[in-house]
Amino acid sequence: MKKTFQIKVDNKAPERQVDSIKHEVKKYLGRERRKSTPEGVDFWDFDCRIGDNAQVAKSIDTTEINGEITKLLEDKKESFYLEILAKPGHKQKKSS
Repeated sequence: MKKTFQIKVDNKAPERQVDSIKHEVKKYLGRERRKSTPEGVDFWDFDCRIGDNAQVAKSIDTTEINGEITKLLEDKKESFYLEILAKPGHKQKKSS
């Protein structure tokens, strides 16, 4: 997913719009995680970037997405860019 989301939308409060964006992101992550993994891959991992636009987007972890979106709402941004790309993930072996 590479998308520019609008926070300021006519006839919708910014807080409700942010809730709807968070829900869309959650649905997308769930849909991607349910896809079957190729042989030798343990799970789907994600590369995430967020910012005002694609050129200045910074890398974040998937657990930080909701917090970053909330910060953008508090900073009174009108829109933001979010990129979530699935990649193969491998479990780390525990060392004894």
